Amino acid sequence: MASGKKKNQENKEKNNNLVLKSSVDNIVEISDNEVEFEDDSEDEEILEGETEFLSTDESTDNRETSSYSDEDESSGLVRYDPLRAYIHQVRRYPLLTPDEEFRIASDYYDNKNPASASKLVTSNLRLVVKIAHEYAKAHYNLLDLIQEGNVGLIQAVDKYDPYRGVKLSTYSSWWIRAYILKYLLNNWRLVKIGTTQAQRKLFFNLYKQQEALTAKGIVPTSQALATALDVPEREVKEMQKRLGSSDLSLSTPLDSSEGDSRSMMDVMPDPIETPDEIAGANEIHKLVSEKIQLFAKDLSGRDLVIMRERLLSDEPLTLKEIGDRYGISRERARQLEKRLLTKLREFLEDQLGENVNIALGFE
Repeated sequence: MASGKKKNQENKEKNNNLVLKSSVDNIVEISDNEVEFEDDSEDEEILEGETEFLSTDESTDNRETSSYSDEDESSGLVRYDPLRAYIHQVRRYPLLTPDEEFRIASDYYDNKNPASASKLVTSNLRLVVKIAHEYAKAHYNLLDLIQEGNVGLIQAVDKYDPYRGVKLSTYSSWWIRAYILKYLLNNWRLVKIGTTQAQRKLFFNLYKQQEALTAKGIVPTSQALATALDVPEREVKEMQKRLGSSDLSLSTPLDSSEGDSRSMMDVMPDPIETPDEIAGANEIHKLVSEKIQLFAKDLSGRDLVIMRERLLSDEPLTLKEIGDRYGISRERARQLEKRLLTKLREFLEDQLGENVNIALGFE
């Protein structure tokens, strides 16, 4: 009986050893070496700073991608980590010398050879990882940022002109950052922000400008921030509110602890206007329309075209179309439009007095 138990125990240990061996064969062993970048003094704008950006410091260990790289003290093995595996694959592609880069880039620029494009992309994948790491604090998954940066790198290679004397790494860094920033902007919140140029400027520069004003001893009020960033003050206030609070579903219960089944949607005010408000709005709209028609009678030439075919038209012309019609640039057409709007506002202020803000909806 004793010998039988001993045999069973030996067989069990043997099976365990086979399972362990099978597991070892399926585990990817990746060294802890940092990613190496081409040492080039001409790339100061892109590659300056630390190159050992994948060190296992405390901040990196808290990331989701690093949660799978804890070592097993008993076996000395490293668990599979997607980020480390990707870095391991990227390091297989050699960096190109300046002469090789120019020759391959010229071949793609002249002949659109896919093999040349592939070499240019793969040789710069480490640059994407470097740039993506700069935005690691803004997104929990570094691989998402790397993926978007790779798309930007592909676009850069496709549009790169090697005959202009600019290195591919310098040129592509702008495309890589642009795609990463666009991804961050589109995925920052469930409700999209940064839909206008002013909102995008505030999204990327609001906190930075607040710190700059504070460092100068200036209180970062919404008016001071609007002046510094050249955006409307109401845009600053709106962005401060949106960045200072998280998204909240309208279906969220008001007070689940007391058994209240009502949601935020149930207590929101009805947006439908009352008959008095509708009648007042129609009266204001009629008055403003009459004043605008009176203002348009004194216009001629380009100002009249901008007023009728852009500001008052149901299908307005674009600034480019107006510029092409009169042989001017799009920026010049924008300046003419801004000047016309200033004249219109001054005319309405003269005709309506202090009520002009109410008439234009700025009360």
